[in-house]
Formats: sequence, C-alpha cells, structure tokens
Amino acid sequence: MKGIARWFMLAAVASAVGGMVWGIQMSASQDHLLSPAHGHLNLLGWVSCAIYALYYHLLPEAAEGALPRWHLGCALLALVLLVPGIPLAIQERTEVLAQAGSAVALLSILIFASVVLRSRPKKAVFVPALKLRDRPRTGVQGRSAVTFRSLRRRQTPAA
Repeated sequence: MKGIARWFMLAAVASAVGGMVWGIQMSASQDHLLSPAHGHLNLLGWVSCAIYALYYHLLPEAAEGALPRWHLGCALLALVLLVPGIPLAIQERTEVLAQAGSAVALLSILIFASVVLRSRPKKAVFVPALKLRDRPRTGVQGRSAVTFRSLRRRQTPAA
C-alpha cells in the first residue's frame, strides 16, 4: 500500500488503537459519558479511513489528482475537530468544534462520493470466484472434504 491509501490506513490504525485504549479506559473506570466521541473515533477514524484506504489501493487511478488529497485533509480535519468537540459539547462547554467537525466530515464524504463517481476501473478489480468444481477438496487438517456425492457412495444398501 502506498500513497494516499497508505496515509488513510495509517490514520485508520491510529484511530483503532486510540479507540480501543479509550474503550478499555471507559470500561475500567465505569464512566461511559464520552462514549459518543469514542464511537465517532472508531467509525470515522478506523472504519471510514480503512474503507477509503482499501478503495484507493484497489483503484490507484482514483488516488490521482488534487481531489483525493483534499479528501484526506478533510477526513483528518474532521477527526481532529470531532473527537475533542463531542466531549466539549457533552460537558456543555462549547459546541463549535463538534459542529465544525460535522460539517467537515460531511464535506469529506461528499468529496469521496465525487471521487467514486468520476473513477471507473480500467480492468476488473476483484478476482472472480472459483467455480465449485475448481475449488480444492481438502477440509480441516488436509482430510478430504465430505460432499453429498461422497456420502451417497459410502452408504450401503439395507439388507
């Protein structure tokens, strides 16, 4: 993975680690007041950034140009604004960061939508599934897989 896809994956992994540590801390302290911010970190950080990374990795031509860089910038800015902004809003200190982060997150997904709509793969991206008859017939620990046909052969007629 390289280029913009790598940056998105690095952001995803950092968000996952941060979200897991934060979740463990909330669980250990029995204080789940900030769970909405924790959820946004996991969904916008870990899940969304990982999806973006995989998309840009599978369609490298979609990662070309300024639009994907704007997308990365907006996605990261949304995280930086939303994750601390939600706790500030919950504590009734200010809602400005959460509101700004929400607007930037919306802009980020709109940019991604335009990237997806303008990008068309030149060749098939996914490997076609194997036909059933072409699949290997081994099961657990190298033993032969049991199939309906093999079961019928094993049955002996009742005497």
